[in-house]
Amino acid sequence: MMLYPPVAELVDKIGSRYQLVNLVARRARVLSAEAEEKQIPLERKAVSIAVDEVYTGKLSIK
Repeated sequence: MMLYPPVAELVDKIGSRYQLVNLVARRARVLSAEAEEKQIPLERKAVSIAVDEVYTGKLSIK
């Protein structure tokens, strides 16, 4: 089974697996909290949304 987006590409964008995991987890918690606060169901899992944001460049480490 092939993962999309490839983890190696995500790590290249962020710098290390540790930073990638922390960044995605932090963003996923924010997305979940915002959805719960606004009573809006998420169409996809928050982690998937956060990973896509990293892959497209919308989310990065400063």
